[in-house]
Amino acid sequence: MLTFGMPATLLVYFFILLLISRHTSRRGGTGNDAFFNAKRSSPWWLVAFGMIGASISGVTFISVPGWAGATGMTYLQMCLGFIPGYAIVAFLLLPLYYRLKLTSIYSWLGMRFDRTTHHTGSTFFIVSKILGAAARLYIICVVLEMFVVTPLLHLEGVAAFALTAGTVLALIWLYTRRSGIMTIVRTDALQTLCLLLAAVGILFAAMEQLRLDFPGLMNLVKESDMGRVWEWDASSRQAFWRQFISGAFIVVVMTGLDQDMMQKNLTCRTLKDAQKNMMGYGLCFLPVNALFLILGIVLYTLCAQQGIAASGDRLLPTLVQSGCLGEWVVIPFTIGIVAAAFSSADSALTALTTTICIDLLHTDQVPDAEAERKRRRIHLALIPVFMVCLIALRLAGGDNILNTIYVMASYTYGPLLGLFAFGLFTRRKCGGRKVWLACLAAPAICGALDFLAPRLWNYTFGYELLLLNGTLTFAGLWLPGCSGVDLPKKKS
Repeated sequence: MLTFGMPATLLVYFFILLLISRHTSRRGGTGNDAFFNAKRSSPWWLVAFGMIGASISGVTFISVPGWAGATGMTYLQMCLGFIPGYAIVAFLLLPLYYRLKLTSIYSWLGMRFDRTTHHTGSTFFIVSKILGAAARLYIICVVLEMFVVTPLLHLEGVAAFALTAGTVLALIWLYTRRSGIMTIVRTDALQTLCLLLAAVGILFAAMEQLRLDFPGLMNLVKESDMGRVWEWDASSRQAFWRQFISGAFIVVVMTGLDQDMMQKNLTCRTLKDAQKNMMGYGLCFLPVNALFLILGIVLYTLCAQQGIAASGDRLLPTLVQSGCLGEWVVIPFTIGIVAAAFSSADSALTALTTTICIDLLHTDQVPDAEAERKRRRIHLALIPVFMVCLIALRLAGGDNILNTIYVMASYTYGPLLGLFAFGLFTRRKCGGRKVWLACLAAPAICGALDFLAPRLWNYTFGYELLLLNGTLTFAGLWLPGCSGVDLPKKKS
């Protein structure tokens, strides 16, 4: 069941995605208008539900349960901070994007400042998204390698991983190449449903093994050392205010300043629909992550009972492979990880294609036929780029990918936070090559402080490094030589 159940499930699932893609392309067309913004016709509730799966990704499905062993349920403090972050995106950034009818949100940097600043912002997004999406996809490829390629083909090591990653990327390219975001809005909704049903199915399987009913489950969480939610020690990286404030800013940059997430919002018919989508999706994040953390506590308890040594990102895969959850669990597990892999990587591939085409190549200024040819070439060319990143991560190894993603975001999204804040909250202009200097200097300074702080001041930076990075970028843009005269005030 374990050896053949997963490949069979994978084939059926992929066939369904291809059917959705084919249906969407027939009804909605295959041009750039469908690929980039779904002709601005998506129902807000469908976008909101699909965005849950894209945000959860394989990192939440695999890493969050494993994270419970190290930090308990303190991650919920950060999820609580996500809510005001989503409100900022909904009522500050979305009105700006809709008023200007943007396809790429980084076009605003060119309107507010100059082409160099526009290219700077889009380049930082491209680097951020490639690294982040590769990290999210990496963990799923590791699991598929463990459960499919090695047992069936008897391959191991980098060769097995490369075959797994290449197959996953090829499948994603196949169903997104025609209608892009129009297809993704629909497939993401399906994948969200699959993810949540898979998590609930695995939770019930673990509860059955532990002979727990619902009151027993709540009692287990309450009495477990891993059940703690609040951390008030200011020196801890899990301290409440550090997590809460970091959560708000992480949402602002990883959603509001992220072309991937905003591109889906911009497919809604109206601004009001997009705002309902954003707040509805944001409020769902807390209970969904609570579900995965509770799952982690139950799985760790089962490991202790069965004498299985597993933790971190290996917790859930090891338990499924051991068979102690029951052979049938391979079906929801397969559906969950495949849905997680596809829901995060497909939208990232589409968003990167959009940014490169609109922001760097300016295909919106060339004839439609030429623009579509360039879009198809860029979409295909990104596949080997992802492949290289995935193999590099495989060679580097490492555990706890969720933490890695947030740390990378602190460095790569900080300059975007500074650029957008400077444009929104000042009337000064900036531009030219010195913008690049300000945006590169801020992460470098943050890296030095992150290294020195534990040694000199006995302080360890958490995700608040993102806020510091954005502040340093903002300050650098204000310096003479980078910043110029104030914009003229609007006449009343």
